[in-house]
Amino acid sequence: MSQLQDLQVMFAVNLGRLLTWCTGSGIRVRMGEAWRPPEMAALYAKQGKGSKNSLHIDRLAVDLIMDNPDDYRRAADFWKRLHVDNCWGGDFTGKTAGDFGHFSMSTGGRK
Repeated sequence: MSQLQDLQVMFAVNLGRLLTWCTGSGIRVRMGEAWRPPEMAALYAKQGKGSKNSLHIDRLAVDLIMDNPDDYRRAADFWKRLHVDNCWGGDFTGKTAGDFGHFSMSTGGRK
């Protein structure tokens, strides 16, 4: 397996843990965008809504939808404890600041 595939497997396992934890914690969560084609990432970047090198392209990011805004922080705290490279969009600054639904695994300097 390649290094990227190893990361994808780890990301998927951690995502399963996060979703299970959310359910057990009473957090209603729905899936948003998980995989993003490079062409869509380029379009979003052009619109100022993301990066053309998005981790969604590499299947290392997912957007989650939660009913209660406070639940994002709770879920993010759990997510970041699962792996040192796990990131949450609510911690981002700059043009991607406030991307509360974004949960990813950083690699190569990308979040």
